[in-house]
Amino acid sequence: MAPEFNIQLIGAGLPRTGTLTQKLALEELGLGPCYHWVNVLADLDQVGLWTQALDGDGPWAEIFAGHNSTVDWPGGYFYEELIDVYPDAKVLLSVRDPVKWERSFRDTIWTMCHGETLMPLLSRSRALIDPRWERYLTLVERMFWGPQGTFAAGHSEPEQMIEQMQAHNEAVKHLVPPERLLVWEVGEGWGPLCDFLGVAVPDTPLPHANERDAFVERVIAAALDALGGWRESALRV
Repeated sequence: MAPEFNIQLIGAGLPRTGTLTQKLALEELGLGPCYHWVNVLADLDQVGLWTQALDGDGPWAEIFAGHNSTVDWPGGYFYEELIDVYPDAKVLLSVRDPVKWERSFRDTIWTMCHGETLMPLLSRSRALIDPRWERYLTLVERMFWGPQGTFAAGHSEPEQMIEQMQAHNEAVKHLVPPERLLVWEVGEGWGPLCDFLGVAVPDTPLPHANERDAFVERVIAAALDALGGWRESALRV
């Protein structure tokens, strides 16, 4: 049965490669709404759908209902499955300087799950009182650090992370037919992306989103809100 929606572009680039900028750009070019990790953070009930996908039964029609593109994880994690589900969709592999990427990834997604700084401590504390956040952290664990994870071979050292980032990019380039694939860095601007999609270059500059600050703010602010609500409930008892 054909899907009841039309994913026209699949983002296979790793998180921290300008994916929020990509989301905004694709929506400006008419390929929106674009599904992104922020969709999951805004609605943690979606975690169950992605867990189902990790278990081998992706409910793609339900996940992507109403969307015309997807970038960032969790979608990018499943690029191999999605290029078969959507054989007419193009694939965008966003790339970034490996050293800068590793530093950004470690300061955000990795730190959310590891270490003893404010963000992981608050995140783990929230998981103790919020089952939905606990399930979300389990999803992140499985996608990145667990046996199925992108960085299953190791992630404690920068060199390990960079090596696996490069391996991921090479795997995408090997698997996706060249005519379906664009390897793109956001610093290249509109031109290559618009040529690839066959659309006119907008008169406005390529949008720019500060993903690091947005990510950290979402994690910390949401944890503080959850812990504040828990404290108020505890005091009323």
